[in-house]
Amino acid sequence: MMSETHSAVAAAQLRIEPFKVACSGCNLRELCLPLGISEAELERLSSMVATRRSVARGEALFRVGDPFASLYAIRAGFFKTSVSSEDGRDQVTGFQMAGELLGLDGIGTDRHTCDAIALEDSQVCLIPFHQLEDLSREFSDLQRHFHRIMSREIVRDHGVMLLLGSMRAEERLAAFLLNLTQRLRTRGYSASSLVLRMTREEIGSYLGLKLETVSRAFSKFQDEGLLEVKQRQIHVLKPEGLQALVNGSGC
Repeated sequence: MMSETHSAVAAAQLRIEPFKVACSGCNLRELCLPLGISEAELERLSSMVATRRSVARGEALFRVGDPFASLYAIRAGFFKTSVSSEDGRDQVTGFQMAGELLGLDGIGTDRHTCDAIALEDSQVCLIPFHQLEDLSREFSDLQRHFHRIMSREIVRDHGVMLLLGSMRAEERLAAFLLNLTQRLRTRGYSASSLVLRMTREEIGSYLGLKLETVSRAFSKFQDEGLLEVKQRQIHVLKPEGLQALVNGSGC
């Protein structure tokens, strides 16, 4: 009975809906799809991406051990991915926003190796992986684009390793904020004013810092005139100052 109730709740939170806006009309098309894709290829791809899923804030899109069947293109909202450490704590492994893909972790083993949790009410487009593979064999541009996405994820993971291995606390936070603002700029948002969807504790988990250390770094940036901080609202006053911190790390 509990299982049936849990399934019903999960279905309501992760409801699947007909896809109302085709890929051709999506304002994130240039982020998700390869440039120069033909109308015929776009129509095939749109028919494959036939559904979208709504995920309520705080709910999981998928969890560790779930069967892998689809990739998820974030249409709206913000997610974090995390794994459980040996002592039971959640270790944040990434933050994903509109125009980025979730689910790549499941390709190797056919099961997901992390949790993907919505940090705000979000929507994703479902991309059945076996259909994507078939289509990629036909359309070389799509295959190359998918390989670029996977390469980008590898490079991002390497970047995090550099953060954790060679940067001081302030340098890690500066690099994190610069990366976040650059990704927002790519999507047409302000690169100087942003609202953090994640908590400072989640930022600390991602950067390998304690909550108190993250809070002190934010306060120091504000005292030095680099940022204006009002709870989760951040206004970047001197991006060149943040960049100088990162450049000074020697990475």
